[in-house]
Amino acid sequence: MVHVWPLTLRDGELALRPLRRRDRADFERLRERNRDWLRPWDATDPDRPARQIPFAALRRWNEQQARLGLYLPLVITVRGRVVGQITAGPIQYGALRSAVLGYWIDREQAGAGLVPRSVALVIDHLFAELGIHRIEVTVRPENASSLRVVQKLHLRPEGLRRSAIHVDGSWRDHLVFALTAEEIVTGHDGRGVLARLHHEFPPDTPAG
Repeated sequence: MVHVWPLTLRDGELALRPLRRRDRADFERLRERNRDWLRPWDATDPDRPARQIPFAALRRWNEQQARLGLYLPLVITVRGRVVGQITAGPIQYGALRSAVLGYWIDREQAGAGLVPRSVALVIDHLFAELGIHRIEVTVRPENASSLRVVQKLHLRPEGLRRSAIHVDGSWRDHLVFALTAEEIVTGHDGRGVLARLHHEFPPDTPAG
C-alpha cells in the first residue's frame, strides 16, 4: 500500500484531482456563488469566525498535507469544470487506519449524483490503495442532502456527537456514519462502494 500524490480518480465524466494554481478564479467564483448555500455546513474557527483562507494558502496547505499522506484533498470536476471539493483527513495509520471524509458541491449540481460517486471513489481508493480500515462521515442532522449521500452508500449510523464541530458560528451536533473494509466486497479493479452504487443507481438515475 503506497500513498501516491498527485493523483486523479475517475468515473466517466467525473474526475477528482488536486487543486491547481490555474483553478483560482473558477474556485473563488464557485465559493462566492455558493456562500449562502454552504454557510450552514461549513466548519468555522470559534476564535476567528469570519476568517476566510486565501486560495494560495489553501492550495499550499493541501499540497503539504497530501505529500505527507495526512490528507487527500481533491476538487470535484465534471468534464474539466470544478464543481466542488472532497477531502479525506486526517488519515491515520498504524492501529487505527482510519479517515474522515468531508465534501461540498455547487448548488447547481446538487441532486445530480456527483457527491455519492465522489465519496465512493475516495472510499474505494482509501480501502484498496491505502489499506485504510475505517471511513467516517459526520453530518449535521439538518443536512438532508448529505444524509441522503451516506444512506445511498450504506454507511452505518453510529449515533450523535453533541456539540462536535464548530459550524456556522456555533458548536453543532453531528450524526456519525461509518464503513469498514470488511463491510464491502471490492473487485479486482479496486471498485467496491462505487460498483454497488452503480448497481443500485444506474448512471441515468439521480443518486442524490
